[in-house]
Amino acid sequence: MRFATLDNGRPDGQLVIVSADGRRCLAAAGIANTLQQAIEQWDKAEPGLKNIDTRLAQGEGEALDHGRLLAPLPRSWQWLDGSAFPQHGELMQRAFGLPPIETDRPLMYQGMSDRFLPGHADVPLPSEADGIDFEGEFGVITDAVPMGTNAEEAMKHIKLIILINDWSLRAIAPVEMKTGFGWVQAKPACSAAPFAVTPDDLGDAWKDGRVYLPLEVELNDQWFGNPNGGEMEIGFHELIAHAARTRDLVAGTIIGSGTVSNADYANVGSACISERRAIEMIVSGTPTTPFLRFGDRVQMQVPGGPFGALDQKIAKVSGPVRG
Repeated sequence: MRFATLDNGRPDGQLVIVSADGRRCLAAAGIANTLQQAIEQWDKAEPGLKNIDTRLAQGEGEALDHGRLLAPLPRSWQWLDGSAFPQHGELMQRAFGLPPIETDRPLMYQGMSDRFLPGHADVPLPSEADGIDFEGEFGVITDAVPMGTNAEEAMKHIKLIILINDWSLRAIAPVEMKTGFGWVQAKPACSAAPFAVTPDDLGDAWKDGRVYLPLEVELNDQWFGNPNGGEMEIGFHELIAHAARTRDLVAGTIIGSGTVSNADYANVGSACISERRAIEMIVSGTPTTPFLRFGDRVQMQVPGGPFGALDQKIAKVSGPVRG
């Protein structure tokens, strides 16, 4: 099944089920008004949602207004982002002469979850001097996960898969990292592609808690990379188990894979500017790819469009900026 949220003037929007071709939809009213409601009562809601999906497959539905699409979950109770592609970290360490992170635990931080930007909306940011960067990654949405859930059990709690652009401000990140308290200013709101899909919708591309699909990235209509999500060192189920070790995870928790990165970066490119700059430093000693400027356009999608597309421009935020 494929889920989307239409803007109805309310913070959480209106949940709709979308046809396989992304052109038609039917509202889930009477079953769940929002995706958050559906996730919170998934076992009860799933039969009715599947019935709507069947009706769409039979040709029912109204034209989907893509201009009204919000992020699938416009706001979430919790956003936890991992870093599950070792190649990304290794490139950064080589480029900047950093020591390896000595830990046997998955890397993860808790980020801003009170809003996810729509996949077609401009991204408002205060300054080009902050080192504006994109980060293409996959994510999962869970139902309620009890504390202590192990990786095997965690697989059944993965209800939906999404595509995320985790915006980053690279000039601020190292300053905040030195405090030892994590990121705040360096991690503004993420963007999410319009469709959230059930794991079975991806067929054989979903296995071992990983998305075995290429993530196509373009910058200003020029190819930037198409790394494959299958090279995660640990799967989403293992990230969930790590997060749930000492806490319950509320229904609607979103967990990210971190920047998609492959060992064959010379051929498949990258899903963020910082990684490309690191490669340039390793090869020639100097980074040449600039960070984003206002008006730059970033596009991300998976071939076949199961998640829809992210297609956004960087915009200068209006009004005063303090701090």
